[in-house]
Amino acid sequence: MSPTIFISAGEASGEHYGALLIDAVKRRLAAAGQTSQFFGMGGERMVEAGLRHVVRSEDMAVMGITEVVHHLPRIYGGFRKLKRAINERRPDVAVLIDFPDIHFKLATELHRLGVPVIFFVSPQLWAWKKKRIKLVQKYVSRMLVIFPFEEQFYKERGVEAEFVGHPLAELPQPTISREQFAVENGLEPTHTWIALLPGSRPKEIRGNLPEMLKAARDLKDLASLGHHGIGGFEYLLPLAPTLNSEQRAEVLGMVEDLGRGLDIQLVEDARAALFHARASVVASGTATVEAALIGNPFVVVYRVSPLTYAIAKRVVKVPHVAMANLIAGKRVVPELIQHDFTATKIVQQIKQLLPEGVPRQSMMQGLKAIRELLNGQKLASRGPQRPGGPSERNLLSGVERQVLVDGVISGGAIDRVAEITINQLEFGVQPEATGPAPTEETVRP
Repeated sequence: MSPTIFISAGEASGEHYGALLIDAVKRRLAAAGQTSQFFGMGGERMVEAGLRHVVRSEDMAVMGITEVVHHLPRIYGGFRKLKRAINERRPDVAVLIDFPDIHFKLATELHRLGVPVIFFVSPQLWAWKKKRIKLVQKYVSRMLVIFPFEEQFYKERGVEAEFVGHPLAELPQPTISREQFAVENGLEPTHTWIALLPGSRPKEIRGNLPEMLKAARDLKDLASLGHHGIGGFEYLLPLAPTLNSEQRAEVLGMVEDLGRGLDIQLVEDARAALFHARASVVASGTATVEAALIGNPFVVVYRVSPLTYAIAKRVVKVPHVAMANLIAGKRVVPELIQHDFTATKIVQQIKQLLPEGVPRQSMMQGLKAIRELLNGQKLASRGPQRPGGPSERNLLSGVERQVLVDGVISGGAIDRVAEITINQLEFGVQPEATGPAPTEETVRP
């Protein structure tokens, strides 16, 4: 048997998980003497891992009400290509990673064809659009979540859900030394490094980076910090791997225009940048979880269009914006959102985190608690009664679960998703017996 697996990811973090998952599934099937085929939506990393992409994830990664409307023809065209490919190839199982606006519609079609649907990385239904839980209940076979509080949310609503752990929580800290990182990126290791992470989508970068660069310029005037032993500033700007050459050129142009006179280096490794930076300014999203797990202090920022923000304020009912704060259940890192996202306020927050002192140490203790919460709850969830039965549970020994293979911890989150994916190949779901294919409808946010 050579199973065909549909796998789809639309954003940088999901695309990273998708590449790791393809490797993990291939490795497991190869151990059983089987091969597999993968097709769907992804970026370069997923293609390198073995995906035959129907649609490029970078062509679909937009967010916000007005942004989606502006790019609707392209998004709708990509959706139609994916739907057509699903009908032509009839995969044995589908794994949809985050990106709910497209994936819920694909789940409807997959379910109609009798394809079991695994949804990995839950949409934030607990924050807004809770009515979409009906789509999960009807069309999703397994919901695999990466934050501990999400499992209970779904189980209380009759969804077969499992907290598999957070893939980022399982990664070892970067091993590259400060000196080597400096050599590779043209940096001065004795200077104070500040990382700027404006997001992974072009729209996010356009909205967030200019104010970050303005704050960087203002920080140059903080000579009063000299008595804390902090030298000159250098700024690390990681580039998301999902950005194409044209988008990278646009970022470089922004840096050359708005960051003239500043020491800014574009780097490829965001985790290493966060690890070696004294502090960071991070756009709200997956990067805030990365930053929390790395452990160095940071400030969360974000800005969307006025219309998107006005609508979000009415429908989003959570006490915090940053996922790090939601996990902690309290404000650990400062949030500068929309009108509060100004260069002046960034400087006010960052300058407290650069010298040794109570603000810096207090935040680092809070970030340590977040790491322990994610790791500790993951281990607790790996009890003997987890879903899947003995045949799944006993596939890996305790020793094997600690082995890191090609970036995937055996028994960790990605490996668990691979385990469930392969298990679904055996059981699947039955296709709907009657009724024509649903008409293609507009993809709404």
